Amino acid sequence: MRVDAHHHVWRLERGDYHWLTPNLPIHRDYGLQDLRPLLRDGCPGALDPGVTATVLVQAAPTEAETRFLLQVARDSDGLVRGVVGWADLAAADAPARIASLASDALLKGLRPMLHDIPDKEWILRPDAQPALAEIAARGLVFDALIRPPHLPVVLELARCHPTLRIVIDHGAKPAIAAGGMQPWAVDIARVARETQAVCKLSGLVTEAAPDWRVADLQPYVEHLLETFGPQRLMWGSDWPVVDLAGGYLRWRDATLRLLRHLPDAARDAVLGGTAATVYRL
Repeated sequence: MRVDAHHHVWRLERGDYHWLTPNLPIHRDYGLQDLRPLLRDGCPGALDPGVTATVLVQAAPTEAETRFLLQVARDSDGLVRGVVGWADLAAADAPARIASLASDALLKGLRPMLHDIPDKEWILRPDAQPALAEIAARGLVFDALIRPPHLPVVLELARCHPTLRIVIDHGAKPAIAAGGMQPWAVDIARVARETQAVCKLSGLVTEAAPDWRVADLQPYVEHLLETFGPQRLMWGSDWPVVDLAGGYLRWRDATLRLLRHLPDAARDAVLGGTAATVYRL
């Protein structure tokens, strides 16, 4: 199985994508009909047979978005095997709302947009803890959309909720354009060492310079491979956001180049096996 463990779709008329402003080149509707050709074409060489399953991730902080994505998944003819949605984790009735959403077997996880919240320790607030306990109890994944300063918070989150399955999105967004490795490298290595968190090999090219090369990404990918290992890494396209930084096919090709030295079993894990296990696809 080859899995794209992180992509989006959106329909502008829904009106809750507040970050998606008209000045962005991706300010238009994107649906699975736009993605499917890329899944077939994004497999250069014998290393990659093409993506056959995906995980669809929220792009708006509303429950309406979650239910929209679940319907997209139901209508996908088996392509979308899971949805990472959104719920208001601080709401007084959050556990009940999460239980209602989790009644749909296609819901595999939830994701607050932590990197947009000014208080970087927001997820540790007392009012969010019942929701996190419910996420863990329901066997859902907690997708952590974070930046490097949040990594110590992830450590504390894992300590507070040892059964919560945590997936770090986009390698925690290291400062690739600036060539910055620290303190990201030390902090994410500690997360890998002291928790059971899994990490997505996604979203890196949008953190790189516009004229990025594979060599620019290599130190970061190698560090993630060394610290998490292939069994705790999963590839995602971050499409269509990746269109801001070269597009799906360029990122897929760069990934295959960066992973080509791995044994087949390790490469298979990053390109699909880890996602299938963690999201229970």
